[in-house]
Amino acid sequence: MRVLSAVGARPQFVKLAPIDAAFRTAGIEHLIVHTGQHYDPMLSDVFFTDLGISAPDVHLGVGSGGHGVQTGAMLAAMDGVLDEMRPDWVLVYGDTNSTLAGALSAVKKHVPVAHLEAGLRSFDRRMPEEINRVLTDHAADLLLAPTAAGAAHLAAEGLQARTVVVGDVMTDVLLAQRDALAGAPSPVGSELGLADGAYSLATIHRPQNTDDADRLHAVLDALAAVDHPVVLLAHPRLVAACAAHGIELADRGGLRVHAPLSYPDLVASMVAARGVVTDSGGLQKEAFLLRVPCTTVRPVTEWVETVELGWNVLVEPGEALVSAASRPRPAEPAAEDAHPYGDGRAAERVAAELLTRA
Repeated sequence: MRVLSAVGARPQFVKLAPIDAAFRTAGIEHLIVHTGQHYDPMLSDVFFTDLGISAPDVHLGVGSGGHGVQTGAMLAAMDGVLDEMRPDWVLVYGDTNSTLAGALSAVKKHVPVAHLEAGLRSFDRRMPEEINRVLTDHAADLLLAPTAAGAAHLAAEGLQARTVVVGDVMTDVLLAQRDALAGAPSPVGSELGLADGAYSLATIHRPQNTDDADRLHAVLDALAAVDHPVVLLAHPRLVAACAAHGIELADRGGLRVHAPLSYPDLVASMVAARGVVTDSGGLQKEAFLLRVPCTTVRPVTEWVETVELGWNVLVEPGEALVSAASRPRPAEPAAEDAHPYGDGRAAERVAAELLTRA
């Protein structure tokens, strides 16, 4: 069996790592197409090295651009790739423009599509990620849901027959990284002279928070006002937005601006943090799995379990963000709720599901 993975953004590379390993073990021929949606080395190349992922077979080099320009360029390039590689399945990951482009190209070429992380819903159609999720789910032939909640969303949309709950592959790689890094010092803490439990990590990159200058100002002001140091890992989109708005992205108050981290350094720094502040979907879940309190600068989340179990709070910029980021650690979830994202063997289940359809 030949499976082609279409990936292009940091969260997809993390998900790709256990899939690539599981496919090798299962004897599945695995082709990797890197769209180039994330092209900064710290958000792209370093993941392949650090996580032991096979080198991409094709790099489309699409780069940045508006949603239409970026998705269209990927579609134009993917047609030729599929004609040349002739995979039995195309596997797409998550909710980015790379996800949608890979799915649409395959569907139009009559190649079966499997969607990893299917069924997530924020129910906020203003988010481009929500549109990508819904369209991809309805185009795909196999929906690999990470949770029972995701499967329920798909059933409500009439897609139950295509759905299989496999667990969350990010759990696979995160738990492996956590165990490998046990006892390692925090890279951020060591570099900045911050003790374990004395700082929070922050990432802000979604258009909802970066496209409007007033909202972005409010986010940065709130981060600077938190009662302990907040290390902001400056995503290229955040840097570009600040430049476009004439906002100086610099240390002030408790805010410390830092370059993005490699995945192992991010995990090690998060384990030692007292909290996470983010608008990322993946980081909310990673914080929960590491039992680090999370403050999410969004009105909704796809990972509802993190909120229901008390480890994630949704806030708007301003005093609510400051207060939430300074809150005490919540109680541990009950045993029956402790592992909503699976047991760390999701990638094995994905490989098995595809092989049953060979």
